[in-house]
Amino acid sequence: LDPYNQYTCGYFKETEDLNEAQEKKLDLICRKVELKKGDTLLDIGCGWGGLAKFASERYGAVVTGISISDEQIKFAKEFCKGLTVEIKHLDYRDITERFDKVVSVGMIEHVGYRNYRAFMEIAHRALKDDGLFLLHNIGSNFSVTRGDPWVDKYIFPNGMTPSIKQLSTSVEKLFVVEDLHNFGAYYDKTLMAWMKNFDAAWPRLKEKYDDRFYRIWRYYFLAMAGIFRSRKNVQLWQTVLSKGGVPGGYTSVR
Repeated sequence: LDPYNQYTCGYFKETEDLNEAQEKKLDLICRKVELKKGDTLLDIGCGWGGLAKFASERYGAVVTGISISDEQIKFAKEFCKGLTVEIKHLDYRDITERFDKVVSVGMIEHVGYRNYRAFMEIAHRALKDDGLFLLHNIGSNFSVTRGDPWVDKYIFPNGMTPSIKQLSTSVEKLFVVEDLHNFGAYYDKTLMAWMKNFDAAWPRLKEKYDDRFYRIWRYYFLAMAGIFRSRKNVQLWQTVLSKGGVPGGYTSVR
């Protein structure tokens, strides 16, 4: 991964470098929610803490990141040490505070289709009335209620990608969709960059992992790159949502 440990699609606009693309993605998110110094920001499913660190360092935000992964929490707390960042072991369903801005990057793919509405209701509750919520997710061109069997078994148990129909239904009477940005073509570049890094690191990784592990991950990276390259099945969407509509209209950021 890159120095911010982003396990989601980079923004390869005017760059071919993974590290730069991931910084561009983080900056894009912060600009889309109009983040400013002192804003309170909730990161639902904060991963390794990269977005929290970036938003605090670059924008002066006061960030709360939540996760249920002990290893990610341990790493993120150390990674963001000394910054205006708090990392909590918290299920998204237990959020009670309210924030100026809310983001969720690569998280809704793991809550299950039965919980899309509940997820949106909780994000709505956590967002202040004049705030913005950005959702970054892999999306499907058609509605599904289960994930790919191979990916479900070996990579992401119980993972599934929502369709536009499923997402739009889940936000009805909660949010105004201010902006929808598809840059799924960049996931091909992201996955190929990960594959290149994985291959370069394999000589030292193989001391801990066997050839089967290598084949699984090589197949995963390359198969997913092919799927995104085809553009036919899955996309990458960033959706900006507000509670009651931005007065005068929202200005899209690209």
